[in-house]
Amino acid sequence: MAEYTIRAARREDVPTVLALVRELATYERLEHEIKVTAAGLEAAMFGERRYIEAVIAEAAGEAVGYASYFHNFSTFVGKPGLWVEDIFVRPGLRGRGYGRALFQALAKIAEERGCGRLEWSALDWNEAAIGFYLEFGARKMDEWTMFRLDENAISRLARGSQGGA
Repeated sequence: MAEYTIRAARREDVPTVLALVRELATYERLEHEIKVTAAGLEAAMFGERRYIEAVIAEAAGEAVGYASYFHNFSTFVGKPGLWVEDIFVRPGLRGRGYGRALFQALAKIAEERGCGRLEWSALDWNEAAIGFYLEFGARKMDEWTMFRLDENAISRLARGSQGGA
């Protein structure tokens, strides 16, 4: 593997992170769901309240991947955790150790912050990613089902309205 660095994203990295988010969406066939703007991402990452953080993998001065994450909390464990929202290495650069290095950086952050868990989700069709996660000791949580309310459903629920998505 070429020499590389993993570092925390800085404000000036927002355009790079946004480009990587778009590449991830294309890879996952979800580009139709992209709504984020550079201004919105910058506010979320560096605003008064930081909702998300990121680390960037660089090789030869170029971003080759990133991981974004935020804190959650386990009432069962009684400790904060890190939720990995995205982890992405550009497809042509996979298999060189960047993904493992990104996860190792996240594990170090979680350990330093006293986290009891490091968690993420994966698309069920992404067998390569699932195999990769299992290689370093991740456990599939097949007994859990993820649920989501989008903005419209949140508004309906907040107003006390009923109805399907």
